[in-house]
This record gives sequence, C-alpha cells and structure tokens, in this order.
Amino acid sequence: MPIELLMPALSPTMEEGTLAKWLVKEGDTVQSGDLLAEIETDKATMEFEAVDEGIIGKILVAEGTEGVKVNTAIALIGEEGEDFSAAPTAPAAGSSAVEASGEAEQADAKPAATAATPAPAAPATASGERIFASPLARRIAADKGVDLASITGSGPHGRIVKADVEGASAAPKAASAPAEAPKAAAAGGSMPTGPSAEQVLKMYEGREFEEVKLNGMRKTVAARLTEAKQTIPHFYLRRDIQLDALLKFRSQLNKQLESRGVKLSVNDFVIKACALALQQVPDANAVWAGDRMIKLKPSDVAVAVAVEGGLFTPVLQDSDTKSLSALSAEMKDLAGRARDGKLQPHEYVGGSFAISNLGMMGIENFDAVINPPHGAILAVGAGVKKPVVGADGELTVATVMSTTLSVDHRVIDGALGAELLAAIKDNLENPMVMLA
Repeated sequence: MPIELLMPALSPTMEEGTLAKWLVKEGDTVQSGDLLAEIETDKATMEFEAVDEGIIGKILVAEGTEGVKVNTAIALIGEEGEDFSAAPTAPAAGSSAVEASGEAEQADAKPAATAATPAPAAPATASGERIFASPLARRIAADKGVDLASITGSGPHGRIVKADVEGASAAPKAASAPAEAPKAAAAGGSMPTGPSAEQVLKMYEGREFEEVKLNGMRKTVAARLTEAKQTIPHFYLRRDIQLDALLKFRSQLNKQLESRGVKLSVNDFVIKACALALQQVPDANAVWAGDRMIKLKPSDVAVAVAVEGGLFTPVLQDSDTKSLSALSAEMKDLAGRARDGKLQPHEYVGGSFAISNLGMMGIENFDAVINPPHGAILAVGAGVKKPVVGADGELTVATVMSTTLSVDHRVIDGALGAELLAAIKDNLENPMVMLA
C-alpha cells in the first residue's frame, strides 16, 4: 500500500516551510539518499533526501507551495503497480496551508475504502519530544508493536529508517498522556497576541501603505522572541569597559598579521573574552532545559548576524581554545554563509551564551533579548571617547564601550551574573592575558 512522504523538520525551529522545487517527478524510482526536493525552512533552503526506496506515485504538494506544516503529506511512495489514483489532488503553487488543509478535509469526506492508508502519526517521547522516523519505519513499528523511543536512528540527523526497526522486538510503549498534556495546557493557557491583522488594517483605512509578506525567518524570529520575553525572567547588568589597551594591542597584532591576510576586529576580542569568562565562571556556562539546568563544559558562543529579512546566531564551538585569528576566520565564514542562506542547522543550534554587537552601527548601548535556551546574551555598544577619572584621581579621556548583559534569572542569579560580566570586562581591559 502507498506510504506518505511527510514534510520534514529540517531545522530545530521549523514548524512549516515552502516546497521550493521538486527534484523528482511522478513515476521516478528513488533509493535511500536520493535528493527529492528543495525546501525553504525558517532559516535557509535545504535539500530533502529519501530515506526509503520506491516509486514516486503521486506528488501531493506542488512546487512553490508556502506554509506547508511539518508532517504534512507531500507525496506518496510505493511499489510498482500500486494504485495511487485515490490520493488527494495537489494544492496549487503558492496556495496557503489553510487552503491545503481544506482540500484535505474534502478528500476525507470521500468513502474510506477509496482512500490511501496513511502512515501512523509522528510519534513522541513521554516528555513530548518528537521522534524523527520515516513513514515506512513508523508503519513497520506500528505493525510490530515496537516503541520508536527505544530505537536509535541511523538515518540523516538521527532519523529512524526501515533497517532500524526490522530487527527490533516489541516492547510496551510509554503512556501517551504526558505527551498530550503540553498540548492541552497550550490550548487552555494561550497568551494574548495583540490586535489581529484585520483590526490593524482597519485602523489605517484611507492611508497609503504597503503590506509586507512575512517570510519563514521573520515569522520564526517574531515567534521565538515573543516567547522569550513572555517566558524568560530577564534582568540586566551594565558595565562600561575601557578599550584603549585593547585598541593599541589590536593595532600591533594586525600589523604583524598583515602578511598573512588576517585583520582582527574588536568583535573577535569580545568573542574570546566571553569564551574565557565562561571558563572562569563555570556556573554561568549553563542553559535552561524546562525542568532542569544543563551546565556546559566547552565555551560555545553564538554571535548574532543580521541578514536580509531576519537574523542568524551561528555558534562558534570551543571558542575558549581557539586563537584570535582562528575565531576571526571562522566568524567571517559563518557570517558570509549566513547572509547567503547556506548555514546548516548544526551551525546555528546550541551554545550557552550569545553576543549581539551594534557598535559598528553607532549604537552606544541597548538591551538584547535572550535567545532560548541560552542563559545570557551580551549587548555590545560602540566605543566612544569619554572623560573618565583615572586611578590617580586625575580626569582623563578614554575610549569607553558600554555593555549590557541580559540574564535568565532561572539560570543565573544576580551575583553570578555580575561575576561573569566582571570577568568579561577584565579580559577586554587586559587583552594580552587572553593569549596566555
């Protein structure tokens, strides 16, 4: 019987995507690992690989269709000679997910005997975490009574495939009630989202304006940052950092590195300073994980990169162990590929701490929003010459950079956050120590 190919979750934050291009057509034979389609996620355009073999019997979602929800059937695959005629008609290119679901409801109204048997619904663990498995693997597991939560997937990104479940033995499945509880809580305790689009449009009747359609990235940024401000108890710590010693040291290093084509930025020093501070204050190198905290050993620092229509936060892993020139080269590579939409999910997922630097745009100070599950984010402003009182009590002029540390109070208390920011300040004001 035909099985469904489902819209995959190609990034951890993806809830829906655009089926940009089919790389196969109806009647094509595919093997595991063959490229099937190009899908625009909330972050980039990625290729979707086959995890099972068979014949593409019917394409259910046309090229260009936007708003296709994760786990929506996008095509049917089966064996030669199978009947795919009862499958629902593919939605037109550019149609919305609402239109597609309406067509699905009409198809459901047909006699059950003529409908293709769907694959079992995407499973989840007892904690509600979704398990990634191919449609065929889910079907085999359901037939054998195998709990997919007990299987380690060997497919792309840990996806469970046919071979993983064929040799597995049946075991009692975990109760589904805990997985359903979050859904019920979400349904009953939703937060207000402000006026609707219709209400806002009505306010501006008679005024000239242009409606800007939201892309997947902007929708995700809006959803995640709204969630962050509603659910994370932010507090803010501020310190001024004198940069004169760093700027002098940076100038000397850049002259020596010029023959190698390396030019260090102030941001490279900030990344290194934060990475070392997380090692100096290890209790602050932590993230919030729902009902617990996770303390990281390495310093994995995320850096905000502005791109057209949104924002990326690529992660520089093990930043504390890398040289300034290595951090500089890696940051340039990640930022360039972020702007080109070519980052892979593992390159912008993770980390415990983030940096948002608007100093190069002339912003002197600001408060950044924490990107969950991070424990903190450092907002970095521009270095500005200001009068300061020196150690000997005399008035002098120094280049001062304003920083604000936004902290998740569930993870880091006030004194611990102050200790972390003091370590960052000390590292930046004594830059030679960072090379020791």
